[in-house]
Amino acid sequence: MKACEAEYDAELPVIEAVQQGDADAMAELIGRQGRWVRGVIFGVLGRIDEVDDVAQRVWMRAWREAPRLADLARWRAWLYRIARNAAADAHRDRQRCRKAIDELTQDPRHRPSAQLTPQSKLLAREDYEAMLNAIEALPPLYREPFVLKHLEGWSYQQIGELLELPTDTVETRLVRARRLLRGKLEVRGER
Repeated sequence: MKACEAEYDAELPVIEAVQQGDADAMAELIGRQGRWVRGVIFGVLGRIDEVDDVAQRVWMRAWREAPRLADLARWRAWLYRIARNAAADAHRDRQRCRKAIDELTQDPRHRPSAQLTPQSKLLAREDYEAMLNAIEALPPLYREPFVLKHLEGWSYQQIGELLELPTDTVETRLVRARRLLRGKLEVRGER
């Protein structure tokens, strides 16, 4: 335990120098903590081929945000959060890209919309846009877990870990989001 604390404290002067804009200190921090940060990224992504790109984004963000780090004693938690969030962003981007590619490469004869009449297609498009608008209108408190669950396919536990919320709270927010969406879409249907 003492060895870890000593190593942790040894980084404080480096962190202070990074906060002052010292590029050499940033290079030193990357050298000392690069492997650990890459491990965090790999743990979230599970893909080694994307680790370098995400790590570069982490270090760029750390450089930009270092002056705002108020509690130097929490530098490791701060850097962990940056790495985890960057990896989660990359994971979501990859999933979105994969879905878009799947949709574009799917045989149009097997798409449900291919059998629809022009009027049905228009109504389906309007319903889709109404749903997107209703999701966008949700308060961020409910929108973020809703999107992660229903558009990205994350579990309650994954959402809770990312948002640092208990699973029960995630579930409650999702119930409220669905209720709000249902209300907005029912009002639209009554018009």
